[in-house]
Amino acid sequence: MRLISHTPHKYKDIIDFKRNFMKLFILLFLPLLLMASHISLQVLGSGGPEGGERASPSYLIKKDGKAIVLVDFGGGSFLRFGQARAKIEDLQVVLITHLHIDHVVELPALMKAGYFSDRGCRLNMIGPKGNEYFPGFNEYIQLQFGEKGAYRYMSDILTSQSESFSLKVHEVKKDRSYDFLNMYIKAVQVNHGVVPAVAYRIEIDDKVIVFSGDTSANSEALTKLSQDADILVAHHAIPEHGYEGARRLHMTPSRTATISQEAKVKMLLLSHRMNRTLGLEKEHQTLMSKIYKGKILWAEDLIEIKIP
Repeated sequence: MRLISHTPHKYKDIIDFKRNFMKLFILLFLPLLLMASHISLQVLGSGGPEGGERASPSYLIKKDGKAIVLVDFGGGSFLRFGQARAKIEDLQVVLITHLHIDHVVELPALMKAGYFSDRGCRLNMIGPKGNEYFPGFNEYIQLQFGEKGAYRYMSDILTSQSESFSLKVHEVKKDRSYDFLNMYIKAVQVNHGVVPAVAYRIEIDDKVIVFSGDTSANSEALTKLSQDADILVAHHAIPEHGYEGARRLHMTPSRTATISQEAKVKMLLLSHRMNRTLGLEKEHQTLMSKIYKGKILWAEDLIEIKIP
């Protein structure tokens, strides 16, 4: 005797409705999901100025695998740029936090490489203002590529006469914002001793990435800039009890953690790992985790972090 199971009509109708609803959902929203952009942060250089196996500070923001933002370009970064398979043709903007050698020294190499690329459009570059100790970013670029600059043979990149591409230089003389295509950038001046310095907030689609650059963060500027960021890239250049002169230039680990917690940062990436902090990671992570309850990551050259 064979038993035949019958599904009651009302349950069958519910099952059919759910199936049809899921099909409709997939048809309507799958194309949108496939079209959604993927944003990631890649570290080119995670070290400091001392030398060693790490390149000096430099970072890329990638959209769908293409490097569209470059932040700082210290020693060793040009090699890492190639190893990351980045292309100068894809860059929309270069952001410079300050003019210490370990943050800018390889910019001329990048500009030279541009001559041999397929880039034909203007490249925007943003950097700090000057003072009695440092040139402003406009003057710095002129000292490099101007008609009387060190690399004057490339001076046409500052004019419309360039056969490859030209530079558009922006100097941050006060806090301000920039819009480049579908990207919003906020530049805020921060304290780095006598060195004019800028921190940046980059918003692409619905993702927010903040770069502190080198700063003692002795005001609330960085906290406000970092509000609700998906990731804050902060520099881990001094130990908790570093000497007073260093604390006038850089954040202590506890200060970094406090800013991250108050700003409700989702992830914290610690970079610019100098010799005086190497080996203290476990101690500093324990200290910082008591203050900041989000995820703490340690930067390594060429690591890439997807922004969820």
